Amino acid sequence: MKSTKPRKPRVVRLETPAVEKKPTENTGRKPRAELDLSTLVSVPDGAAQSLPNDTGGVADELTPPPAALSTKRVSFFKWFLAGLAGLVSLGLGLAIDQLVRDLFSRSSWLGWVAAGLTVIVVIAAFGLVIREIAGLMRARKIEKLRQQAKEALESGEYKPAGQLVDQLMDLYQNRPDTARGRAKMETHHGEIIDGPDLVGLAERDLIGPLDQQARELVMNAAKRVSLVTAISPRALVDLAYVAVENLRLIRQLSELYGGRPGTLGIFRLARNVVAHLAVTGSIAVGDGIIHQFIGQGLAAKLSARLGEGVVNGLLTARVGISAIDLCRPLPFTQLKRPGIGDFIGDLVSSSKSENSAEKPD
Repeated sequence: MKSTKPRKPRVVRLETPAVEKKPTENTGRKPRAELDLSTLVSVPDGAAQSLPNDTGGVADELTPPPAALSTKRVSFFKWFLAGLAGLVSLGLGLAIDQLVRDLFSRSSWLGWVAAGLTVIVVIAAFGLVIREIAGLMRARKIEKLRQQAKEALESGEYKPAGQLVDQLMDLYQNRPDTARGRAKMETHHGEIIDGPDLVGLAERDLIGPLDQQARELVMNAAKRVSLVTAISPRALVDLAYVAVENLRLIRQLSELYGGRPGTLGIFRLARNVVAHLAVTGSIAVGDGIIHQFIGQGLAAKLSARLGEGVVNGLLTARVGISAIDLCRPLPFTQLKRPGIGDFIGDLVSSSKSENSAEKPD
């Protein structure tokens, strides 16, 4: 009979057998380097360029594009303006406070008058700030509508076009000059199922009458600039009047299309108009047309001063055309965009009549 004595535990070392690699056949190609997948997990951000060259191009794939590495530049000029505005505001506040205290020390009624005037100034300042903010918000709304119109035309769907038309109807609901267009849109809104056609109908019925008024505004401003610069004796007066007339024209066009900008908004819009002219090269095109007409005998038919006035009037018309592009809530698709040629004939004819009126009988 066998004994049942328990055995002592033994430690057995398990060794994994070495895997013999089979010799690769000589096919004429170099063996590819094996890629360690751990390098794909443990690489931190920005360290892809420090990877060795034997990673099989992983460093090139992990390197972000140059646009992602670019950082936004800090605008020190805006910081300077903000700090300067804050210091000026504090200085004015302290000066007003000292003035009120001095008036109270002299006479109580003078102090109360100064305090009341200070309250009026503060209320008016808040009103101006609110008006400027509202003007900027309206200008951004026009820009947003123009962007939505471009997206609706590109997509060709009915839903974004319908939403755009509804926003335009709300924008011009209190405008008597758009009453007929709004009535047509309400009649045909449900009959059109194509998005671009609906946007085109809104452009013809709602924006078309406003475009006619915009052309009249640009034409009148160009005539005034042409006349004033033709009879003005000083170049400085010409520059000042042209600048004022262009700002006035930009404000009128913005109000016509529903923008109604404030003081800051009108300067911002004027900057955008100048940038639009520079980007599109409209100034160069306008100069070429002007020189072409002058070369065909315009300077011979008119006097030197009247010819200079016509040139300034055409440049004002070019500014007005650029302002129409920026103030219009819809891009030009169905209607013809106004060009510099639409104003040349009227300006030349008005200059001829002025020149004939100046000549003695």
